[in-house]
Amino acid sequence: MAQSTGHASRGISIFLRLGELACGAIVLGLLGRAFYLIGQAGVDDPNGRLIYAAVIASLTIIQSLFFMPPLGYVFWFFPIDFFFFAAWLVVFCLLETLTGVNTCNSDWYLTYWGYYWGRWYYVGDPGINVNWTGCSAYRTVLAFSFVAMFVYLLSFLLVGCSLIIPRSDETDPS
Repeated sequence: MAQSTGHASRGISIFLRLGELACGAIVLGLLGRAFYLIGQAGVDDPNGRLIYAAVIASLTIIQSLFFMPPLGYVFWFFPIDFFFFAAWLVVFCLLETLTGVNTCNSDWYLTYWGYYWGRWYYVGDPGINVNWTGCSAYRTVLAFSFVAMFVYLLSFLLVGCSLIIPRSDETDPS
């Protein structure tokens, strides 16, 4: 019987790593823009939850580039995928609890994200009507943090299940 070399799982792994890279880059890009605008407003201490999300997005980019080549060693680092799954879960939960179900109508959004994203600090104090400025960017950060979490879970399960389930060429015929 021909021996299986795992081409399908390696191909799927590359596809998942590309998804991780894209999610990390999108989240980091949007948060980087937010940090730029917050810095322009003269705020020295941006929100810690946003900083945590940016750090996880940066680590995601580095990790996905390092583990993207379909080499044999990358499959042994699958516990790192579970770590990043948990880290992105924390990112999503931290950002979601800032606004709750009132995403772009919450107090935090009106006095922080929308206020700085729309450069409303030129006009007046926080609490003015920001007219949904930056709402789509904030929702995109939330969405891609959730997608990144899901992609890392799939990546972890891909390798974890392949280690648990024996291949047909490894079964003993006797």
